[in-house]
Amino acid sequence: MNRANEGYLTGALCGVAAASIWASQSAMTRFAVTTSFDPWDVALLRFGLAGVLLAPIVVRRGFALDRLGWRGLSTIVAGAGAPYVFVAASALRLVPAGEVSALNPGCIPLFVAALAFVFAREAVSAAQSVGLALIVIGAVLLIASNMDPGVPWSASRLFGAALALLAALMWAVFTVIMRRTDLGPLHVAGLVSTVSLAIYLPVYLTWHGAALVRVPLVDLAIQSVFQGVLVTIVSLVLYGRAVAVLGASGGAAFGALVPPLAALMAIPLLDEWPSATDWSAIGIISVGVYLTSGGPLSRRRG
Repeated sequence: MNRANEGYLTGALCGVAAASIWASQSAMTRFAVTTSFDPWDVALLRFGLAGVLLAPIVVRRGFALDRLGWRGLSTIVAGAGAPYVFVAASALRLVPAGEVSALNPGCIPLFVAALAFVFAREAVSAAQSVGLALIVIGAVLLIASNMDPGVPWSASRLFGAALALLAALMWAVFTVIMRRTDLGPLHVAGLVSTVSLAIYLPVYLTWHGAALVRVPLVDLAIQSVFQGVLVTIVSLVLYGRAVAVLGASGGAAFGALVPPLAALMAIPLLDEWPSATDWSAIGIISVGVYLTSGGPLSRRRG
């Protein structure tokens, strides 16, 4: 295996691992916001433990203002921090997880490709253009296959879909900035988590007080570890590595794997079997991800 293919394999493995965590996160967050928690709680759980654990990294490495500036720092915190989580969790409260995952993070590569081209002049090859088109087709099929034709979308469901797209755009902005600044993934995770905790905790206490003390301790512990460690730290480090190796568009392409992975995870966890249309969408999205991420075959053809 040559060096280019080895690099792609490393980035692809990191991207797939991050997408797997995100796929499980969609189901876990959907479960959380429809049972004991609300979007306010999820945002605090996401960065409460992570902010404490990663604070030493920020103390040691600083706020990277020489690379980010105050505007860049505030943008990555908004794009991947508490504001992003609140918007994404609000969408999951209104719309089923399968549909949300098709919009966010399934459509993140589309926003990243547009932003990377406009602001970073990151070119999109012919193969990547085909891949992006396939992701759109697969996402539309996945959403359509999960709609009940006898029940039209309500205003709240449409609002939830709009929130999911807004969340995808926010994460896309974060991706492009992270790629341009070339900061280490763990440093970025530390900045996002600690600044989110410092800003969001006073807001949460003002609006919600000590609401989490009424949640069962087992549920609180499971969600804290899952949201605060696995999703916030592990997945962000893996995603940052994928972006560093494959570029902004290539790394973000693996977000499109979340809908098919979430559908596959729903089989053993929820006994929800995808329809024939769902499986078709899974295949289309998978091919689109491979092409958009710049795999060896797509590079040779490009």
